[in-house]
Amino acid sequence: MIGWPAFLVWDANQHLGRVDALTTNADTPGTTYLLVGSDSRADGAVADGTEGARADSILLINVAPNSQATAISLPRDTYVSDPDYGDIKLNAAYSLGGPNQLVATVESLTGLTVDHYVEIGMGGVGTIVDALGGINLCLDMDVNDELSELNWQAGCHDADGRTALAFSRMRYSDPLGDIGRAERQRQVITKTIGTALSPNVLLNPVATLRVERAGASSLTADKSAYSTDIARLVWAFKSASDAQLMGAPPIESMGFEIGSGSAVLLRDTTAPEFFAKVARGQITPGDLNQLDG
Repeated sequence: MIGWPAFLVWDANQHLGRVDALTTNADTPGTTYLLVGSDSRADGAVADGTEGARADSILLINVAPNSQATAISLPRDTYVSDPDYGDIKLNAAYSLGGPNQLVATVESLTGLTVDHYVEIGMGGVGTIVDALGGINLCLDMDVNDELSELNWQAGCHDADGRTALAFSRMRYSDPLGDIGRAERQRQVITKTIGTALSPNVLLNPVATLRVERAGASSLTADKSAYSTDIARLVWAFKSASDAQLMGAPPIESMGFEIGSGSAVLLRDTTAPEFFAKVARGQITPGDLNQLDG
């Protein structure tokens, strides 16, 4: 029994992608993970002619020194003052300078040093969900969205990998836009983790290996990360979900104008009080998803 888990850890480390992502900034207390969804079309999951790559979803997961875990969806259009590129939207940092630039910009915004970086492409979402045999997702409205190819009847339905990806991508048909999409992305992660930790998977060696291979081959991590670090990230996300400590930082404006168009302005520009509470492990559910005005 000991040998099988050890093999899974070893095997996952062999299949993980690697990227130079971390900065040399001084450590901050606790552990901070940055989980990024790339919109690159290179894996063929979406063939719409879009070139380049941007950070389509940006999820900051922090475990404070007191063990409080929070999962914070940073809106992709968040206004930031990038240390190298000036006033831009957060997701542009990725396209301008790759993972390392995005990490540096997130650290500048939040005051939290990122300990580990994990990235998943659009094809990876479908690969992992299909390896699990699908997940059950819920949305209380009908959707027929041409851009994401999501066709949904209000309610809860079992979703395969292609549908789960469309569910995660859709935003133009959502009245809440990017905020609504971030909620659905967190739901996909929550349901994926819950299904992966179910007895049907954990007690079935064939299923366990299939899911481990799908996950490891779909992820790219910083060069210092091991599969055990990703397991800790997953556990931290689950802890945040169980405590209802998931959501967006407080937003001052959804239509803040900058040179590149309309951006999301956090409260007091960088939400300093909010991220200070994150660092101290003092966040409550009421601190999340606040929209001023």
